[in-house]
Amino acid sequence: MARYMRSARDGFTLIELLVALAVFSLAALALLNLAGENTRSAARVETRTLGGVVAENLAVEAMIAPQMAEGELSGRTGLAGRDWRWTRTVVATDDPDLLRVDIRVLTEEGQASDRSLFRARAR
Repeated sequence: MARYMRSARDGFTLIELLVALAVFSLAALALLNLAGENTRSAARVETRTLGGVVAENLAVEAMIAPQMAEGELSGRTGLAGRDWRWTRTVVATDDPDLLRVDIRVLTEEGQASDRSLFRARAR
């Protein structure tokens, strides 16, 4: 019995090492998963932000255009090495002097950024 106790004090048993390795493996996998999700979230935020920049640029163009006809207009534009599809819809409002302009920007993956604004009808 004394011999067994002495050898147990000298180091870890194989089962203890396997349990410690399993716990460490689970922790390492959880950290790797967290890092991967963080990277994916950063990519989504970047895409959403760039889509918003494209939508804001189109909104500025709509505000400074001398004439704005009612209806829908679509196109493509490039920003940050990406191709962005957009749709601009102009509709009349209850106020005869105002137009509502809705802008939708889509990425290749189908994520959307929307902006709406009102502008005076050109006379």
